Amino acid sequence: MSGFKPGLLPTLVVLTLLPLLVWLGVWQLERGEQKRDMLARQDARQQAAPVGPEQIEHMDEPAYARIHLQGSFDAEHSFLLDSRTRDGQVGVELLQPFQDQPSGRWVLVNRGWIPWPDRRVAPKFDTPDRPLKLAAWVYAPSGKPFLLNRRMAEGWPRLLSHVDVETIWQLLGREGIDYELRLEPGPAAYRADWSITSMKPQQHLGYAVQWFALAAALLALFIYFGVHQARGSKQ
Repeated sequence: MSGFKPGLLPTLVVLTLLPLLVWLGVWQLERGEQKRDMLARQDARQQAAPVGPEQIEHMDEPAYARIHLQGSFDAEHSFLLDSRTRDGQVGVELLQPFQDQPSGRWVLVNRGWIPWPDRRVAPKFDTPDRPLKLAAWVYAPSGKPFLLNRRMAEGWPRLLSHVDVETIWQLLGREGIDYELRLEPGPAAYRADWSITSMKPQQHLGYAVQWFALAAALLALFIYFGVHQARGSKQ
C-alpha cells in the first residue's frame, strides 16, 4: 500500500497496545454487568421475606438473603475488624457471636462501624444483655483477600485484619453458620450503612469508554502517521 507507510516500530507498538486497550474496555463492560447483576440480586433478596439461619445452609447462593434472628449476643467474645473507614475517619467493625434461640444456631453478626481515632484507647461499645429480635442479611465476599499476615491479635476484644468465619468458630470451639451476617439499622446496630460494591456499574462504563477512546486515538494516530510518512517519502 504505497499511500500508507507507518514503519516497523509504530506498527509493533500499535499491535501490542491496541488489543490491550480494547481488552481493558471489554473487561470494564463485563465488570459493570457483574455489578448490575449483583445489585439486582441484592435488591431482589431484600424484597423477599426473611428466613431463619438454619435455611442458609440449604441455599445454593445465600448472598444478600435477609435473616431474622431471635436470641442473645455472646458479650465475652467480640471481634474488631480493623482499618474500616467512613467519611475519611478510621475505625473498626464490631462482630459478635449470636445464638438464635428458635434454631439453636450460632451466627456471627457484624453490628456495624465504630470510630477509633486514638489507637492508644480501646474502641468503646456495649452489648445488650437481653434477648433481642434482629434483622440481618448474608454477606458473602466475591473472593478471599490477599493478606501477608493472617494471624489474630491476642486478648478480648480480638483485633482482626479480615473475617474468616470458619476460623472464628474453630477458635471458639463452636459449630456455627459459615457466613457473616450484617445487621440492618436498628437499636443493636452501630453505623450500618453497608456498601454492596465500591464501584457502581456506571463508573465501569465510564472507564470502558475511556479505554475505547484511547484505542481509537491510538489507531487514528497510527493511520495519520502512516499516511504522513508515505507522503513524505514521495517528495
